[in-house]
Amino acid sequence: MAIEPVTEPGSGGALRLPRARIVPLSAPPASYTAAVERYLTGAGIAKSSARIYRISLTTWEWMLAGEPAPTGPARRGAKPPVFPVAAIDNPALPEVLAELAAARADEMDADTVNRELSIAREAIGWWQRQGWIDGDPTIGIERRPAPPDRTKALAENQVAALWRLDAALREKTQWKMLYESAARADEVLCLNVEDLYPQSKRGRITAKGGATEWIHWQSGTAQLLPGLIARRTRGPLFLTDRKAPAGTPTLDVCHETGRARLSYRRAEEIFEENTRLLANPLASPEDIEDLDGWTLHRLRHSALTHDAEGGTSTPMLLARCRHASVRSLERYARPGVEAVARHVAERDPAARRKH
Repeated sequence: MAIEPVTEPGSGGALRLPRARIVPLSAPPASYTAAVERYLTGAGIAKSSARIYRISLTTWEWMLAGEPAPTGPARRGAKPPVFPVAAIDNPALPEVLAELAAARADEMDADTVNRELSIAREAIGWWQRQGWIDGDPTIGIERRPAPPDRTKALAENQVAALWRLDAALREKTQWKMLYESAARADEVLCLNVEDLYPQSKRGRITAKGGATEWIHWQSGTAQLLPGLIARRTRGPLFLTDRKAPAGTPTLDVCHETGRARLSYRRAEEIFEENTRLLANPLASPEDIEDLDGWTLHRLRHSALTHDAEGGTSTPMLLARCRHASVRSLERYARPGVEAVARHVAERDPAARRKH
């Protein structure tokens, strides 16, 4: 059937094509809550991520209903108002939502606000593709600029606490390798068994831009690798716990075990979950599930910062991080708070007189 162009009112006679209506793939759920659950299941969100997604999307349910989302202790046990998913297309909603989102952004840190916005837009996009809704009421909401984080490098006692965690061998090996090699997480996760040279404590990786380069590790990683590799001679180094699903690329499957290569997203989720208590030592057990742990990138950042604090030369730091520009070292060569405190204490005249 031909689509007849229509004249846009107030456009001086300009013609436009009407927006095509997407035919729903399935009957839309009546409530927003049900739509969230359909999204978490249908979009393939991992169980470990579903908790964070559900919390964020529930926050948006309060605001979609025209109410500010509760924070702190008031959030525990609070149930948002029932909101019909079809009401997302209410033309008055974007303005109301923008005001509530702006008020929330004034109370929360930028990273949390931006993460919640990204999750909402992912869900809305999925609902649009199902044909359940047409619009996106978050369209006028902008991401908040996040100030630079000066605490990305973990203190050495925090790294020591990480090694004491009761984690699986796969995670222990991965975390040790990331810290000792100062490599990027995606590079390490792409390692194959045949890329390793255990006697030389090095591995061959494909770096940014496709170049083949070396990463080097220390005794901590070297002691863990044999147990992780077992009798395998080829295939992905870090594997999932289950058999690879059908359609997994051959290069990402271990032919000896049938398991798939561990994904970056899953590795990040596991690290974040395991480090929540370390990242929030003063949090109560009731609140810890709503808080974030550390990111894998902080291991690389910490390793390079600790190298710089220990007096490692600029050429060696460049070789370790495999950046071409000295300027790129600025983010890593900034001494951490413990190093600055130690520096000040060592130069305290009163402290020197006591000795």
